[in-house]
Amino acid sequence: MLGPVILAASRSDRMRRLISAAPVTKQVVDRFIPGETVDDIVPVIAKLTARGLQLTMDVVGEDITTPEQATAARDAYLALVDHLKDLGLGERVEMSVKLSMFGQSLPSPTTALNGGPSGPAAAFQGGHELALANVRPVVEAAAAIGTTVTLDAEDHTTLDSMFAIHEELRKDFPQTGCVIQAYLFRTEADARRLAAAGSRVRLVKGAYKEPAEVAYQQKHEIDKAYVRVLKTLMEGDGYPMIGSHDPRLISIAQELAHRAGRKLDEYEFQMLYGIRSDEHLRLAAEGHRMRVYTAYGTDWYGYFMRRLAEKPANLQFFVRSMITKG
Repeated sequence: MLGPVILAASRSDRMRRLISAAPVTKQVVDRFIPGETVDDIVPVIAKLTARGLQLTMDVVGEDITTPEQATAARDAYLALVDHLKDLGLGERVEMSVKLSMFGQSLPSPTTALNGGPSGPAAAFQGGHELALANVRPVVEAAAAIGTTVTLDAEDHTTLDSMFAIHEELRKDFPQTGCVIQAYLFRTEADARRLAAAGSRVRLVKGAYKEPAEVAYQQKHEIDKAYVRVLKTLMEGDGYPMIGSHDPRLISIAQELAHRAGRKLDEYEFQMLYGIRSDEHLRLAAEGHRMRVYTAYGTDWYGYFMRRLAEKPANLQFFVRSMITKG
């Protein structure tokens, strides 16, 4: 299985240097990350929305080491909101954020947040409060232009903090979304809790290297878990967002939506920019809400490596390009 090896490489500074220096890398990265600045990405946003697609935008960057970097991440998203406002696309383009980028993983004294999802007095290490303070202005700004923010899921050690921040933000901004990952054992219980009126939940398979103690390791197990969790979301009162490129899972999602009596505007599909683009257009043409997860920025390495790990075809594309163009 190459996936775990690639995920390990995504944390390696040596591999980062080697891959970043490869002459062909930028050409291949551009397939998944179509720009480095907000100005680069504006034409992409305009093109995709003109074709009937919706978007969720991700300013790439993880593993920050200072509060100043967390503030810079906040400001990058606020600049994106300003551009969406100028384009008049607030209702068609939302944002996805990783709380690690907002300071969640930075060291700080232990803080306690009452009423969190893990119990009446859940305690969190690290920069939990810093992440909440940094992400709140982005959520407020998004709401002001008619859009929203989805909190991306990261590795399992961060999830209690993420869900607590999600719960806190929803007190004032109930449209705030979150992501759950099918490969984690805990996710079926999380889905039952989250499948409530007004919630917005994106279901993905999962793209981090997780131990066997907390996550399914085999593809068939993950696929079965995905269907079980999706069934819970479809039968609930929230708004499911199906994050998958798998044709079989997409067909199953359509069938589950039909059985649950959902209309086409009561759920949506989400796929990554640069992967199965024809399928994006097909689903949109059939009347489905189709949202393209579109990342941009200079700190692309971790995001890019997870895209390679998720699907063998992505890795084959990269290797073939290095052989023919390197």
